[in-house]
Parts: sequence; C-alpha cells; structure tokens
Amino acid sequence: MAKLLSCVLGPRLYKIYRERDSERAPASVPETPTAVTAPHSSSWDTYYQPRALEKHADSILALASVFWSISYYSSPFAFFYLYRKGYLSLSKVVPFSHYAGTLLLLLAGVACLRGIGRWTNPQYRQFITILEATHRNQSSENKRQLANYNFDFRSWPVDFHWEEPSSRKESRGGPSRRGVALLRPEPLHRGTADTLLNRVKKLPCQITSYLVAHTLGRRMLYPGSVYLLQKALMPVLLQGQARLVEECNGRRAKLLACDGNEIDTMFVDRRGTAQPQGQKLVICCEGNAGFYEVGCISTPLEAGYSVLGWNHPGFAGSTGVPFPQNEANAMDVVVQFAIHRLGFQPQDIIIYAWSIGGFTATWAAMSYPDVSAVILDASFDDLVPLALKVMPDSWRGLVTRTVRQHLNLNNAEQLCRYLGPVLLIRRTKDEIITTTVPEDIMSNRGNDLLLKLLQHRYPRVMAEEGLQVVRQWLEASSQLEEASIYSRWEVEEDWCLSVLRSYQAEHGPDFPWSVGEDMSADGRRQLALFLARKHLHNFEATHCTPLPAQNFQMPWHL
Repeated sequence: MAKLLSCVLGPRLYKIYRERDSERAPASVPETPTAVTAPHSSSWDTYYQPRALEKHADSILALASVFWSISYYSSPFAFFYLYRKGYLSLSKVVPFSHYAGTLLLLLAGVACLRGIGRWTNPQYRQFITILEATHRNQSSENKRQLANYNFDFRSWPVDFHWEEPSSRKESRGGPSRRGVALLRPEPLHRGTADTLLNRVKKLPCQITSYLVAHTLGRRMLYPGSVYLLQKALMPVLLQGQARLVEECNGRRAKLLACDGNEIDTMFVDRRGTAQPQGQKLVICCEGNAGFYEVGCISTPLEAGYSVLGWNHPGFAGSTGVPFPQNEANAMDVVVQFAIHRLGFQPQDIIIYAWSIGGFTATWAAMSYPDVSAVILDASFDDLVPLALKVMPDSWRGLVTRTVRQHLNLNNAEQLCRYLGPVLLIRRTKDEIITTTVPEDIMSNRGNDLLLKLLQHRYPRVMAEEGLQVVRQWLEASSQLEEASIYSRWEVEEDWCLSVLRSYQAEHGPDFPWSVGEDMSADGRRQLALFLARKHLHNFEATHCTPLPAQNFQMPWHL
C-alpha cells in the first residue's frame, strides 16, 4: 500500500537513459535502502513506456495544467469581463465554487488512476524505489543509479547547498539569505531631500513600476520562464538532456541557492581526456530564452573544454523567477559548486555568456576576480536603451524607472570591476541588441560595452583621438574595411605590446592605467585600435546563430 501511495504522489518519469557497459551495476545487487537494481538498456527501451492508464491520465492532467496556466495569465481580463457582466455577485460565485470543487475532485481521481497505472508498471516501481532510497541515503551508488532517470526535477534531491563551503560558515562576509551583493543604481534625482512627503509622492510611480516589472516586464525580458513556452519546448529539452548524458557523459545536479531557489545544472568533465583544454572549466550563462539543454553550452563542448551549464531561475528544472537578485544568487552557488564540489580552481574557470547571460557572467567576474577569463557573445552594456527601443516613447520615464529599480542589468558597470582578460563577440547582423535596425552596426550595444570597458581601463588612450578612431573601426561593415582602417593608421603591434608590457612591469596590472598620458595623438590612436581589436571579434551572423567552436577563443592578455 505504501508503494501505491508513492506511485500516486511520485514525479513524472520521462526517460530511462542508456548506460555504458562499464557503468552498469551488477543485476544481483539486493534491493535495499542503500542499493537497488539499476535498469538495463538491453531489456528496456530508453524512453519510458507508460501503461495505457497512466498515459491517458497523464494527458488529462497535462491538459488541465495548460488550461490553468492560460487562466492564470488571462485572469485580469477575465475578472474585468465578469465584473462588467455582473457575474461576481454572491449568487453566481457560490454555484461556480461548487463546480470548481467537483472538478478538483475529478482531477484527484485521475491522479489516483495514474498512480495505479504506475504501480502496475515494473519500470516505474523500480524508479520510485531508487528515488526513495536516494532521499534516505545519498550514497554515491544510489545517486549514480538515480542519474539513469530523467524525471520531474522538483523531486531530485539537493546535491549542493550554498552554505556547504566551510569558509562561508565561518565568515560573516558571504551572502545572507537575502542574497548576494549587487551594484545599486544611483538615485535619479541627486540632491533631493528624501522626506516623507517626497516618498508619498513617489509611491504611485513605485507601485506602477513594481506591477509592470512583476507582470509584463519580467516575462518580456525572460520569455523562457513562461510555462507555456517551456511546455512547448519539453520534447526538445528532453532530447538535449539525453544527448548530454548519454553522449557526453554529463552529470546533472541540483544546487540550493541562498534565496531558496533550486538551480538545475549539467556538468561534463573532460579532465580525463588527452585534450589540454579539458583541464579548464567553462561556466555557460544562457540567454533569455536559452536552456543548457539546447543552448550555448554546445560551443565549448565541441571545443573540448569541461563545461558546467545551468538554467536561470524559473527555467526548466530551476525554481524561482529570473530577477537580477535571483540571477546573481544562482550564479553564486554555481561558481561555489564548481570550486568546492567539482574541484576547479578559480584560475581554471572561464565564464562564457550569450546575450542576456552577460549579466550573471559580469557579476561572477566582479565577485570572483580570480577567474581565468570572461567571454561575452552578443551581449550589451545596459538594458535601458534596449527596453526603450521596444516600448512607446511616451513610456520613457516609466520604463527607465522600472528597469533601474527592478530589472537593472548593468553589464558594463560590473565588467569594469573585473581586471582579467575579456573577449567580446559582436554579431554583425544582430537584430536583438541593436537599437535601430540590424544593418546599422553602430547601434549594436556591444559597441558601447567595448567603449566603456576600454575607457575605464585605458582612459588616457581612449581620449578624444583614440575614441574617434575606435568608433571608425567599429563602424566598418566588413573585414576588408576593418583592415583598411587598421593599416591606414599604421598600427605597429610590436610597439603597442612593448609599451603596454613596460607600463605593466612598472605600475602593476591594476586598472585604470595612465598609459598614453605623455604620448602623441598618433600613438594613442595606434594603441586604441590595437586594444579594440584584441578585445572585440566580429562574427557575421544574427543574434541566435550558434557560435562555431573555431570562434570560441581565449581572450588576449599580456
């Protein structure tokens, strides 16, 4: 009877992975709380085959879930319509509540029938036995056997806790349950006294900004967190997970962040291969509709690196909602997991991000300054210009206030706090992070990210002459035109390197540098072009085109 109840309340099982022959457990292992028989791909198909009763019950419950999601998103309009028609009176609400209660009882009955269907299936019974054994005892053998299944990630046991590193238990300077530290935006109106009257005047605007950010704004910024989109992408995500586990020997893990969100991760270890780059770990930060199952993780994988992918809060198996604070909290526990559980030193970690993932990547670089390098692909400097691009001009004040207070993705500000090597990849046909049209390459916000970084690190070089010549170089529409500008100013790379190395040897590596202070205008132009070319590479593609492995290069450093 207890097993039947476990089948009723248990998670949905999607797939049973194929096992390598060398990893299969002996079939004679007794079924105990600490050791249970592992599935054999030779006898069962890798896709879980539910019985008819479970299959039809699952379809009914999935349909009910979709209808509930649609009702949730349309509820404001539905309430307004019902109110106008007079359907919200007590005489109308009471019968409706009876209908709703009857429907819930019917769905509960369907869930029980699904449980009976699972109970009659030996595949599911064996799975639920392994899951219960792992929750009781997270031994390496139990976790290895559980990794053979792909199921609803909410039931996956936590593998790593944000407080697990001993240094954090002893230190008061680490993150609290409220979250890690973020750079806060400056007040919009400096010098204004923050009196009670001013607070009352601002209250309506603050309430409006909060409502916009937590309803329309967050879903526009992170469409991958919308349940209906995830439901539509589920077959693709399952296929991507199967590829990572079966072909790349990936290991899935659940991390608990300091805000209580559970973060879904996938680790592919290449340290045991003959490829030297396998000793380096690339932590991948996906875009606003990207998932590690089908995202930018494929690029460093093809290049031979060890890779750690993770999903934003609210994406696929990760819980929560993807606001900046939650994003930073998630990135923090991912980096801690890489260092303290996977055993990588910060000097062996590379942060790689695509698009909106640049926020968490730059936060990690700012917070963990010893990481080896940062690579930002199709990223931007600040969210405000891109938000203003898609909203009516009359909403400018509301949009700016909402972004600054609730959705402040200040990538450039965070990146300038990092002292290590940086590579920016600019898509020359990018249709997402341009503020006009894709053909207008100068409206690509990746340009602003480069300029802000160089102006912070080399303010004397990026004075008027240097800034002007870099803008000309950024405006080039082809490699031939770029080379023409580079040769027009007769950039001597050996001379530029010797100047920079001499300065570094004398003054140290900390930015900003005063190099170029006593230099001619031509010298500053040469240095500015040299530095721009070293920090930014062009890729002739649109925003969502996968980056080829040959374009995944380590950033330049002295």
